[in-house]
Amino acid sequence: QVQLVESGGGLVQTGGSLRLSCVASGHTFENYAIGWFRQAPGKEREFVACVSHQGSNTWYQESVEGRFTVSRDNAKNTGYLQMGSLKPDDTAIYYCAANHYASAEEDEYEFWGQGTQVTVSS
Repeated sequence: QVQLVESGGGLVQTGGSLRLSCVASGHTFENYAIGWFRQAPGKEREFVACVSHQGSNTWYQESVEGRFTVSRDNAKNTGYLQMGSLKPDDTAIYYCAANHYASAEEDEYEFWGQGTQVTVSS
């Protein structure tokens, strides 16, 4: 089992920035790719970004490319999602997830955090 705890969400104005953290425990962190997903009110949960085991490869949803940066620090068992140029459409609950391989498919992720709310005001 891997336990994941997200933090860093909050209320920010349009154009602002936030950094989400995802702290893992329970298993060797570097054995897992880390994905970030989000769910806006009334919408399906969607892929945002993911980072490979050592952080050398990253993938993004098109709408966040160039604004968000996904990374990890294996020494701290922590994944990050740096979000910039935030828009009201980015308002959602953000989840981190862990899986043995990187994927944009949420069904393929084994372990999930509880989520952290991000609200972007216009």
